[in-house]
Amino acid sequence: MKNSRFTLTQYQDQRIAELVRITDKKTLAMWAIDCAKRVLPYFEQEYPEDCRPRKALETLQIWINTGIFKMVVIRKAALASHAAARETGKDNAARSAARAAGQAVATAHVLNHSMGAAIYSLQAVHRATHSPEYAAAVTREREWQYQHLIKLINPK
Repeated sequence: MKNSRFTLTQYQDQRIAELVRITDKKTLAMWAIDCAKRVLPYFEQEYPEDCRPRKALETLQIWINTGIFKMVVIRKAALASHAAARETGKDNAARSAARAAGQAVATAHVLNHSMGAAIYSLQAVHRATHSPEYAAAVTREREWQYQHLIKLINPK
């Protein structure tokens, strides 16, 4: 049975939006990486030779570690990951996972891209899960995203 169409309105979480509004960019970048890494296997299992989404996450990690921001490097990594997504040729979990990585790396430039990484990660989970379990799987992933962001903000 085919999954229903993924719509953001089904899974919007105002709690996450509020946290994103008050959280610093590097914390959001760490969160975006973690969200994207959870779904990256969907891409890597289908396209094991294509390292562009993983390289995007590695590029973001370098920025987090060093604080050195080079727009040309960030942009190239994001565009490469989105190109990998397009080249899948179909709407599936692999495409969404590559998009999550592309959005994650762009967080170094604009913090709201962290939300894009989280949303595409949810979409990957939705597309990877068979009906009727997809709604519960996406809800669990969204809850993990929220709890994980809280832990990153308050690492006590």
